[in-house]
Amino acid sequence: MTEIGRLLGSGKEAEVFEYGALALKLYRRAASKASSFREAANLSILERLALPAPKVHAVGEFDGRWGVLMDRAPSSCFADQFVSTAGRAPLEDMAQLHRRPHEKPGDGLPSLMARLSARIRRAEGLDAASRKRLQAQLDSLPDGDRVCHGDFHPWNIHGSGQGFMIVDWLDACCGNPLADVCRTYVLFQHAMPDRAMDYVEAYASVTGSEVSSILAWLPPIAAARLIYPLLPRSFASRTKSGIPSCGPRAWVGWSSHQSSCSGLR
Repeated sequence: MTEIGRLLGSGKEAEVFEYGALALKLYRRAASKASSFREAANLSILERLALPAPKVHAVGEFDGRWGVLMDRAPSSCFADQFVSTAGRAPLEDMAQLHRRPHEKPGDGLPSLMARLSARIRRAEGLDAASRKRLQAQLDSLPDGDRVCHGDFHPWNIHGSGQGFMIVDWLDACCGNPLADVCRTYVLFQHAMPDRAMDYVEAYASVTGSEVSSILAWLPPIAAARLIYPLLPRSFASRTKSGIPSCGPRAWVGWSSHQSSCSGLR
């Protein structure tokens, strides 16, 4: 039997190790068995769509932990280039890669709308009126049927040029691509707030989308993030678009109609 090799990467929910010529992703938490099968199922759907994602080879228990055996991603991480390169080029490269799954049908993947609704119901610190308002906002937004990554950011992109590979598909779902982009905006606000709106604008530019249509998803996306205590309570007081940038609790109460949307595409 192949031995588990050196650690390749580590995240909130899992660690990735060498496993011969492949990669072994081992989940940390008690629900690791369910997570392993969920990600493997997602990857099997993506494989037939010819998306730049790892091919799954097996699911199993390894040294007492459940995990997924998959293709190994290139060692270089797009985040290194993204962080070190100023200007619009890396934003547009990332947006072009982001649109690739958005062009594919998401048949067989979980519903994004159902997931957001469930997370709004579970979010901490929301009263009944807030939950009702957020659910109404979510219901008013257009559903979709495209592949959405669910956790798309520079650290989940490996390789370069024609050799890009997108990893970490545990939260892949079927829905509106603009919601997926809004989720990336929220993640950027946590890690690189000065580039969050730039990314939204880059995606809108390469796809012909409206910035305001992307940001309309902000309250329900932010509320769904409240089940994860990861984002800080304060960034800057406001972004250049007039959107509160003090974390998901402020975004939950924000409406695109409240900001100075005349500056948005």
